[in-house]
Order: sequence, then structure tokens, then C-alpha cells
Amino acid sequence: MSSITIRPATAADLDRITEIYADAVTNGTASYELEPPSRAEMGVRFDSLLAGGFPYLVAEKDGVMLGYAYAGAFRPRPAYRFVVEDSVYVAPEAKGQGVGLKLMQGLIDAAKAAGFRQVIAVIGDGRPDSASVRLHEKLGFRHSGRLEGSGYKHGRWLDTVFMQLSINDGALAPPDPNSLPEWKFLKQKQ
Repeated sequence: MSSITIRPATAADLDRITEIYADAVTNGTASYELEPPSRAEMGVRFDSLLAGGFPYLVAEKDGVMLGYAYAGAFRPRPAYRFVVEDSVYVAPEAKGQGVGLKLMQGLIDAAKAAGFRQVIAVIGDGRPDSASVRLHEKLGFRHSGRLEGSGYKHGRWLDTVFMQLSINDGALAPPDPNSLPEWKFLKQKQ
């Protein structure tokens, strides 16, 4: 019996990543985009994340990609440099098989290794029973806020839920000068 493998994403994965995201945009409420972005736009987004040193992972089983996850800057201002926002998308045929959990575990590990301190989930359609909310709760994320009626998609108003996971001692210790976020910040100041 084969198992799910998590690995870094490459540019060769972008066609499938684009397909998975297009389904999420078209049929779901996790993303508030209304039209799926093109393969070219997805490539620009991918390149930007990799250039920033952010983790971008895919899950596959028997050579078939089942989902992907990445972390990116939560906000652009430098004081936020230790905070990343996660995104995870699973192919429709792979939902409920633990793909999202494995991707998120890998993403959290990668964010820890890079020296980030907080992972923020911004969950569209953040109903308490949503798969994304339940997944983040299972991983130890705590609820940090809700924006009621903040998105309108598929003919209804959607709430956005914020969840947060402290890693690497969170706000309990000073920044690590050797961490990726601090190293990039200091390099930019020079």
C-alpha cells in the first residue's frame, strides 16, 4: 500500500496546482477569488513565494498530485516579518484522506525551520464545522477572530475566520538573528 509523500513544489507542478486551485475557486468558498487565475498568474505567484524563501509543498501518491500548501507573508510591512499565512488546497477526489493534515504538518515544520514565529490561517467560509477550521484546530491553532459577512460568493455572505499557531516560542523570546525572516530584513536594510 503506497502512502502520501510530501515534497517541495517545483515549476513542473504548476499545471496541476492551477487545476486544483481552479476547482477551489469555481466550486468552493475557501478562496474569495471569483475567477480562477491563469497558469501564467499562478506561475508568477509561485515564483514570488519561492523568491521570498517561503515554503511551498505538494502531496502526491503513486505519482499523482493530490494537493498543495504554501506559506507567504501575512502582511508586507517589516514588523510582520515573523508571521506567515498558510494556504492549503486538496484535489476534490482526495478530500477526507488526510492529505490536508500531512501538507499542513509539513508546512508547519518548514515554517519552524525557517524561524517564523506565528502561522496565521485566514479561512474563507469559516463555519465551525468547515474542514479547514477542524483541520487547523486539530493542529493546535487557536481562534483569533471572525469577520462576519466579509465575503460574498455563490449567492451568500461568508464569514472569514482567523486562527493562529505560535511556533518557535512565538512572542515569548526575542527574534533569532539567524532566522530567514530576520536575515532577509537585515539584508534589505543594507
